Amino acid sequence: MFIGEYKHTIDQKRRIAIPVKFRKDVGKKAVITKGLDKSLFLYSQKEWGILAKKLSQLPFPQANARGFSRIMLSGAVEVSIDNVGRILIPDYLKEYASLKKSAVIVGVYNRIEIWDQQTWNSYKKGIEKNVEDIAEKLQEIGS
Repeated sequence: MFIGEYKHTIDQKRRIAIPVKFRKDVGKKAVITKGLDKSLFLYSQKEWGILAKKLSQLPFPQANARGFSRIMLSGAVEVSIDNVGRILIPDYLKEYASLKKSAVIVGVYNRIEIWDQQTWNSYKKGIEKNVEDIAEKLQEIGS
């Protein structure tokens, strides 16, 4: 399980280190793809397989289902974790997430999210400001 928030830098070769606490669960190879809210999603191969299967079961006739599947799958690439725990972020994904030098790696249960630090700070500030309202709305859905 991935939890926590870690600040890291992206080097000149577009590499970023995966937090030590995450490396065992990620394994030696992972899949990185376009995420939501201008972030990147990094999955272990096992979790990627689960997600890809769910995407394949979305209702094909629905345009939103097709579009979401296309973005997630076409944006995906397998990455290797090197001996010091780094992955190489492809240019198109770095551009998609507006990644600069400072990044934040966030553990979100079964996936890792990679955010540009400014984008993450702005996003987090907005969510934290409304967390009580969001919790109430989620409670209504869960009842």
